[in-house]
Amino acid sequence: MHPSFFDMVRLADKAGIYTATSTNAHFLDNERAKKTVESGLDRLIISIDGTEQTTYESYRKEGSLEKVIEGTKNVVKWKKELKSKTPHIIFQFLVVKPNEHQIEEVKILGKEIGVDEVKFKTAQIYDFENGNELIPSIDKYSRYKQTSNGKWQIKNPLDNHCWRMWSGAVITWDGKVIPCCFDKDAHHSMGTLMDTTFTEIWNSGQYKNFRKSVLTSRSEIEMCKNCSEGTTVWET
Repeated sequence: MHPSFFDMVRLADKAGIYTATSTNAHFLDNERAKKTVESGLDRLIISIDGTEQTTYESYRKEGSLEKVIEGTKNVVKWKKELKSKTPHIIFQFLVVKPNEHQIEEVKILGKEIGVDEVKFKTAQIYDFENGNELIPSIDKYSRYKQTSNGKWQIKNPLDNHCWRMWSGAVITWDGKVIPCCFDKDAHHSMGTLMDTTFTEIWNSGQYKNFRKSVLTSRSEIEMCKNCSEGTTVWET
């Protein structure tokens, strides 16, 4: 959708930077699929959360499974035609109760289309305390567990540590630097690249104080409360 996406990927690729993106594949027509392969993109994660339209759209509202499959086939085709090793194509299946019966089916579908991997991921659910129709019945695919009092809680114990604070950051569309992709609304902005450098922000007192809070009281930080680290299942 971004008019300069392929240009940005090419620049990163020329600089030796590993590139990856996630997509619902709805815009991967023949032309964009070819450009995706030619850009040098290293990894392409395609969300496919169902093997039939009714199941798919129960989570991906107003989405089209037909477009997902068509877009994926286009990229696979151009990888073969251009004899390219990239992008590494991953079908990502977010497991929820309405689609958990299709886990084996999506493995077969991925093999038929020719993707490189099929992976399964647990779903983040906001209103889970009293149960939720999206929570899978298969325990290993759920981020949550039911307690003796009937309430639900996240499996993650939220121990006071997090490798993300020292291994990376997220830069939003408007230049804000935030510490983690779980901060979807940029509540914890550490600064903006509009008026300072990334290095200065990374080493700032504000950033150091935030890292310290993660090491001392992580469970009190809102964006950490539904974190999947330690509970997410990545199964090929």
